[in-house]
Amino acid sequence: MANKLTLKYSILLMAMMAFTASAQDGSTAYNFLTVTPSSHVYALGGYNVSIIDDDINLITQNPALLGPEMNKQIGLNYMRYIGGSNFAGARFGKSAGEHGAWAAGIQYFGYGSMEGYDITGVSTGSFNASDIAVSATYSHDINDFFRGGITAKYIYSKYESYTGGALGVDLGVNYYDPGYEFSASLVVTNLGGQIKKFAEQRDKLPVDVQLGVTKQIGKSPFRVSLTAHHLTKWYLNYYEPADKNNAESDLVKRDAFGRNLLRHLVFGAEFIPKNNMYVALGYNYKTRSDMSSYQRSFLSGFSAGAGIKVKAFGFGVAVAQPHSGATTFMLNVTTNLKELMR
Repeated sequence: MANKLTLKYSILLMAMMAFTASAQDGSTAYNFLTVTPSSHVYALGGYNVSIIDDDINLITQNPALLGPEMNKQIGLNYMRYIGGSNFAGARFGKSAGEHGAWAAGIQYFGYGSMEGYDITGVSTGSFNASDIAVSATYSHDINDFFRGGITAKYIYSKYESYTGGALGVDLGVNYYDPGYEFSASLVVTNLGGQIKKFAEQRDKLPVDVQLGVTKQIGKSPFRVSLTAHHLTKWYLNYYEPADKNNAESDLVKRDAFGRNLLRHLVFGAEFIPKNNMYVALGYNYKTRSDMSSYQRSFLSGFSAGAGIKVKAFGFGVAVAQPHSGATTFMLNVTTNLKELMR
């Protein structure tokens, strides 16, 4: 009876989460929040809410992936992003009894030095731009298969003399059956709003609903994932040159059903020869199509990475090339204080 009730409440919670976010639409600010700090997720296409691994960096995608098994784990991340931007962060997890856990983290997004100009085109000198997100996460087992989690975030942005602040919440539910090595998740990200505006206009957070499944293929060392994102808005139209050999030709709108569907989906595949090692490959059609009017390469939309755990330390790397002029690189390091002290 208890299992039936917890399952009922889980389904009700997921439905409420989806309904709450479905009302959100329009242009947004704070879009840096959509960039994952997890090298494992970045290697799988930048979106994944359902992979199960002993890696605290994964909780930034889904707070329900946090658990007491990550007790006293520390995660560090660094990313060299587009245009010379540098991102870095850290998080720490702690168990809260046998069925709960909490974590705290901080993420920094630095965009380097830029030149400022007034409305007449006269230089006003250089300035820096950056964002910071401080987060607190709590998760708890609903039953043997379901786990729920919540992350609260304070976001602070500073661009030249302009500053802004916001509060956001992520909600997540994960279903995991270890017998079948099957995982499914529903996540709603960035519910909330600004508490300090940049100027007169109030900006929205990039609210999103994401669904994901991950499944090991039989007894093989291969695992596949499918993640659906941007589910608050079906039409994700984009433009590309009418003549693909001439980037300066007129742009045409692409809004066919198949293209819209693919822009919502991210595909990931992993080779896991041992429990402490993985090699991952991802494909994100939205990233590829977003680069249609730029100098994209054959690799646009693809990402790859690998991870290994050696004694008390875990290492993960990921690379991607959104377009021919930009190669991004991410590094993750994790360790467990209990294992270090043995």
